[in-house]
Amino acid sequence: MSIMDDARDKWTGTINELTIGATRADGGTRTSVVTIGGAAALPFMNFEGPTPRAPVVAMEIWDREPDDWAQPLVDVFGAVLKSPADWAKKCVEEFGADMLCLRLAGTHPDFGDASPTQAAEVVKSVLKAVGVPLIIWGSDHDEKDNEVLPRCSQAAAGERCLIGAVKEDNYKTLVASCLADGHTIIGLSPIDINIAKQINILVSEMGLPLNRIVMYPTTGALGYGLEYSQSIQERGRLAALGGDKIMSLPIICMVGQEAWRTKEARASLQEAPAWGDEATRGIYWEVATASSLLQAGSDILVMRHPAAVAAVKKTINELMVK
Repeated sequence: MSIMDDARDKWTGTINELTIGATRADGGTRTSVVTIGGAAALPFMNFEGPTPRAPVVAMEIWDREPDDWAQPLVDVFGAVLKSPADWAKKCVEEFGADMLCLRLAGTHPDFGDASPTQAAEVVKSVLKAVGVPLIIWGSDHDEKDNEVLPRCSQAAAGERCLIGAVKEDNYKTLVASCLADGHTIIGLSPIDINIAKQINILVSEMGLPLNRIVMYPTTGALGYGLEYSQSIQERGRLAALGGDKIMSLPIICMVGQEAWRTKEARASLQEAPAWGDEATRGIYWEVATASSLLQAGSDILVMRHPAAVAAVKKTINELMVK
């Protein structure tokens, strides 16, 4: 045995594997599926244990045209921002998205208050337009999400979508819908390992197995709490690899949302001439945020700018080489 063998950590736990999307053979209509998890070592450390599944990048689309996105994002998508189905097709056909995250922002009472029926029609239109797996994310308004997401779950029944997010005090309605319609679920916690673990327990006690749950520990972008977010994710991953089955769940991160809300990504060249070109500054901010969270153990990164998506996918491919 070499010195290097002695230096390697010996892990006893494995991250649960989870598949999103269902082909016709599985009872759905997707033309592809995405499987995450399965790692038995820290991210990209193949010499300590198998990491059979590469992290996945999902591109974010909305049910309505965003009115607060930075100009570089608006410019790259153009007119398709007015149509969720066209937006989805552009992400898949032009930008090579392997998965989409549909944000139902327009259902929020303060930003359109779209009805559950309207939201379900948007979900159907996106599923019809593209064949990749779909994440369905609510408006983050608990009461409205409890009305909207069950209807969307039913509209996508059999497609094995990833739906969320549920919280410690608001989970029963959506868990019941996912159980009935064959979906997986996202558990949201406020950068707190104990709360993340409690959500996993509560959801599993309702009958949804742990291999159908993805954790969202919330994240901050570069310069806005990224270090703390990264440390929490790392602690959770270490607990999982150490044998804690309740924490052995894949992780999703909303990278684009966090990176593009920063002033560094949004400020114009006139507002901040020393910060560099605004057309590329936000892209770099998104790439830096995503790359850091990859090292912490993220399994799904939800991103916005296609140039950032391409850069991060290239990084993942290079890091996965044994």
